[in-house]
Order: sequence, then structure tokens, then C-alpha cells
Amino acid sequence: MAESEDLSNSSSNSSSREDMHFFEGVEKLLEIWFEPNPANKNADLRKIPRPMWDALLKTVRCEIISFTRNDQIDAYVLSESSMFVSKRRWILKTCGTTTPLQCFEPLLRLAAEIAGYTEIEDLFYSRKNYKRPELQVSPHRGFDEEVAFLDSFFEDGRAYSLGAINRDCWHLYTLSRGGGGSKILKRNNHLHQLMEQHHSEQQHEAQLIEAAMQPDPDQTIEILMTDLDPNVMAIFTKDVCTTAKEATQKSGIHRLLPGMVIDDYLFDPCGYSMNGISKNGCYMTIHITPEREFSYVSFESNVASSDYGELIKRVIRTFQPGKFIVTVFANKTSIAANANREIEHLGTIDQWKRRDIQYSRFACYDLTYAQYCKYPS
Repeated sequence: MAESEDLSNSSSNSSSREDMHFFEGVEKLLEIWFEPNPANKNADLRKIPRPMWDALLKTVRCEIISFTRNDQIDAYVLSESSMFVSKRRWILKTCGTTTPLQCFEPLLRLAAEIAGYTEIEDLFYSRKNYKRPELQVSPHRGFDEEVAFLDSFFEDGRAYSLGAINRDCWHLYTLSRGGGGSKILKRNNHLHQLMEQHHSEQQHEAQLIEAAMQPDPDQTIEILMTDLDPNVMAIFTKDVCTTAKEATQKSGIHRLLPGMVIDDYLFDPCGYSMNGISKNGCYMTIHITPEREFSYVSFESNVASSDYGELIKRVIRTFQPGKFIVTVFANKTSIAANANREIEHLGTIDQWKRRDIQYSRFACYDLTYAQYCKYPS
């Protein structure tokens, strides 16, 4: 997360401390998988050079702070959260009043012109409900607006809201496909021509290999935490820790998923972000807004597990939230495919009791959503 925003201009009618000093920790998460290109075996999103990422992120209203990479994945710590780039998967997670959907069209252009991808295989846009939605800017002022924006590109998009919409809930936009890449609507003629230029010559070859292809195992777990223990949150301030490494060690973050190469950053005067990557392409990312009035922590990873219960316990014991949401996405070939059954049996975790659970099945993925509160609550 970035430093907290001064709202003295936008909230001139209010004199409360919270109105004068607020940061929206809740992130907007956009994940895009591009379809393998039979005509270009060397297609790779990591071909996109750093200056072009810098320019793209300006449209999102954030910038790159730090960078790590290995043979499988490039990981960027941003002024507002993180970006991950692998061969054909791109993930952007941004907090505050950033506008990640604004970079969607430039990203498609870079994917077609430089990386060598002309079809989107799958897309996921998700976020928890904002604490202060009135501070967001277009096209993120509400989930309806975000859905309308994405619908202008996709004819097969579907929008969902899980949880209690008058309390904590989680929004998702994804694609409902019958197979093959998603068709981009002709919203921008030049862009559409770029994405369709080689489509006809690729289509026959793609159909031949489609039947023989099984999707690679894929899974993502997110834990979104609010109302956190002030003593834990104090670690992520410059009053308690002088460096990010000190905060990482003192909090125990380095023990959550051992073996990750950690790239961390401690903001001034408070706030913390980290990326972790492993040699097999797995990642983890944590972002912390520590202020008591609007404390928020997010944990995300694509590490594969047939039992996420122990990981969930380690995370919530580390941060001590008052409430948290867990979401698990897993496709049919993932060892996490039965996560819904596992979480169904996690009615109580230490002091936290499950208040809500929902399960959804999509074309290629299963999704489990659960919400927990510390009791008595």
C-alpha cells in the first residue's frame, strides 16, 4: 500500500480525523490468461520491456518500486500493491484509488504487438467491497460500473457477488466460455484488427491441439482481513521497525510459506508490501494498511495444496484479524480441487467462527468463498 491519502480537499465538509486521513486498503485484482499461440511458440508476456510497463501503470495511477524475477515469473512491488508477469499469465493487484481497468486496452495492445498473444483464454476481476466506495474514481465507483466496462469488451462475461451484500462481500467478474479463447468485442477497430490479424490461420491448428490439451493445474487462495490487532499492526510502522526486513522477521511473515524469495517494502510513515516467488513459479503477496480506523491485510498465493487449513491458520494467527474472507479458486487438474469440502469442515478456526460459506462451479474452475469472525462477535 502507499502512504495514506490526505482528503482535506475532497472532504472539506467533514472535520473527523478519519475523513482527513484515510487509505482504501481493499485491492482490485485483475488476472488474465492468454491463450497459447500455435503460430508463435515464443510468445511471452515477459518480452514487454520495463519502460512499457511503467507507461501502462501510469494509467492505473501507480508505479514500480521494486522488482525480482526467476525463470518462471517476474514480480513487481508497486506503490499500490503488486504485479506479476509470467509467460502467458498477467496479474495486477492495486489498492487505494487506482484504476486497473483503465490499462486493459493498452495491455491487449502490448500482448498482441510485442508478446505475441492474440486471444484471451480466461479473465478474473475481483475485489472485496470497499470501506469508502464514494472515494473511488471511474470506472471503479461501483461494481455495476466495473461490470459495464468489462462487458464492453466481452460478450461472454458474467458477474457475481458472494457473501452478504449489506455487510462483507466479494465481487467477481469472469468469462463463461464453451472452449477456446474469448472473443474481444469490436469496441476499438484498430485493437480488434490486431487481435484478429492472425486468427484465421491459427484457428485450424488450435482446434487440432485443443482436444489433446489438459489445462495446467492452477489455483489461487486469498485471505482478506479487517479489524486487525493494533499491536500486530504497529510492526508495520516506522515507529517500531526501521526496515522492511525487520518487519518481515518480527511479524513472522517469512515463516508463512518457507522457501520464497522475499522482496519487501516498508512505507513511511506506515504500510507494508511484499512479494515472494519460488523457483517453480509459485508466488505470494501480502499488503498491509495498519491504521486502526481502517486496518486491512491481504494475503494471496497460487501455491498448490490439498489442505489449505494449515496455511489459513498460520496467516490469521500471524495477523489476528477481527474478520476475514477466504476465497479459493482451483481448476479440475489442481490438487486443490476439493478445497470446498475442506473449508466446509473448517467451521471454527481457533477463535474464529465461520459465518458464511458459498460454493460456485464455473466452466474450468471451482470457487469456494467463506467469511469468518472472531467470537464472541
